[in-house]
Amino acid sequence: MTFDVPAEAYQRFMGRYSEPLAQRTLDVVGELDGVRALDVGAGPGAIAAALTATPGVTPVAAVDPSPSFVEALRERLPGCDARVADAESLPFDDDAFDLVIAQLVVNFLRDPHAAIREMARVTRPGGVIAASVWDFGGGRAPLSLFWHAAREMDPTVDDETGGVGTGRGQIADLFRSNGLVEVVEHELEVHVPYTGVDDWWGPYELGVGPAGAFVATLDAAARAELRVRCGALLPGPSGVIDAVAWCAVGRTPRIDR
Repeated sequence: MTFDVPAEAYQRFMGRYSEPLAQRTLDVVGELDGVRALDVGAGPGAIAAALTATPGVTPVAAVDPSPSFVEALRERLPGCDARVADAESLPFDDDAFDLVIAQLVVNFLRDPHAAIREMARVTRPGGVIAASVWDFGGGRAPLSLFWHAAREMDPTVDDETGGVGTGRGQIADLFRSNGLVEVVEHELEVHVPYTGVDDWWGPYELGVGPAGAFVATLDAAARAELRVRCGALLPGPSGVIDAVAWCAVGRTPRIDR
């Protein structure tokens, strides 16, 4: 329910990080010329937009459970086959795609194993599947600074470190345990500038994701205190947020003929 928000709110909160991450992801998935591609858990379409802008990629498909995100994606990318659907139940035929990508999704899935198997079902034999999650476990997510300050105020807060895929090797293990082969793990870095504390802090007040949900529980005084604590942890009055995501890339097994 913390992602049942307007697409523009999500874009302000996470888009500034997810869009450069999408470019880094495409750098490691391999050859893109002529591929049929699917963006799973697309949100407003960071991966779908990057794929659409890539020469040689055929019309892109995308799914997300949020109707507001899918509507925004259709407006942003009129040629994209965007549908409201869960990762665990994809509305496509077997072997429909050459490439399937799930960016910043695995840690929010109700059944990650079922989702990976479903992604493999719609991917042709020998096709590529990729997934990424921020390195919350290593404290290198773009939200890690926020959660550090939040834990100082409330040591019991759920800081997203326990989600599937938030630590080294977890997505790769998930891939292998569900039949993917030739699995390789990558650390993808992004560097995102901010122009002041207000620029950095403002999106946290939009109610997006677990961080936004936590902020929404605070009264005005506690919210102001959290903002001050976060500001003290920022690299400076303006600067760059450096973040790392774990990304696994694997293939569906080829069929010997």
